[in-house]
Amino acid sequence: MFMRVDRLITELPPPTKQDPNAAAALQELLGGKYGEMSTLGNYMFQSFNFRSKDKLRPFYSLVASITAEELAHVELVSNGVAMLNNGPDKPKGDQKPGGDISKSPFEAMQDIRLASAFLSNGGGATPVNANGVSWNNDFITTTGNVIFDLLHNFHLECGARLHKLRVYETLKEDDATGREVCGYLLVRGSVHAHSYALALKKLTGVEIEKMLPSPNIPLSKIPECQKYLDEGSHRRLYTWSQDDYKEISGIWSNDEVALPTDPPGPLEVVEGMPDGGKMQQLQGVPSAFAPDYAPEEFYEIASKLYKASR
Repeated sequence: MFMRVDRLITELPPPTKQDPNAAAALQELLGGKYGEMSTLGNYMFQSFNFRSKDKLRPFYSLVASITAEELAHVELVSNGVAMLNNGPDKPKGDQKPGGDISKSPFEAMQDIRLASAFLSNGGGATPVNANGVSWNNDFITTTGNVIFDLLHNFHLECGARLHKLRVYETLKEDDATGREVCGYLLVRGSVHAHSYALALKKLTGVEIEKMLPSPNIPLSKIPECQKYLDEGSHRRLYTWSQDDYKEISGIWSNDEVALPTDPPGPLEVVEGMPDGGKMQQLQGVPSAFAPDYAPEEFYEIASKLYKASR
């Protein structure tokens, strides 16, 4: 089962301007071949289908616990996409009338490379890549063979790292929102690649972790990664459960240490989940009929329901 918490896995700085093209780039990290939908889909169905769970508990627990984090990554990227599409909130902007729609208030969308993000989704995120091509089941590998699946997962995390580095390079230096998404995911993706490499080493004796980082660009070269390295996020693996999946300590153990290119220290299993950061309050856009052209009635109804629930 899953429990949902109304916080993002890390807090994102608000955008300073509306940038739908940057949002389109982030879509690759969501619905691309190596995007968060792929990592989530692979690990989730591998964990559902895992054979001999009791006998292979540490390896099952590893895939199962990372599944929960990947769901949080999907949420993080989706929020980043919506924030960049929306731009900075305007004071009481969602309380104003929709305006005259005959004046083409969204004329600029004609030159945006992923116009469907607005035309169909009101600026929200969906599981598509940077060109609007839908993510699909063909990106899921679940064979039941432990070594094959773990090796595929290692490949998937390395591919995701390549994705994130390339997307990061397309984002302007003042795009704090998009770059924060990339910086955080680069650190956590490195953890997942490292954990799958260690799992394969336990099973085969092959020191696959020596291939990391791949591509061979240290996280210290990415400014947005630095605070996460300083706090030791690169050495932590979470159980995402109060009572279960503690067996990952057999793989992500204190006998193992951080990658040579990262700040040194022993690996650490943390029971539970990260503290996270506040959830973004995406503002309504009346001229895009979100939540509606005349929102005041919705807000009044919601206020009454909220008071009744207290």
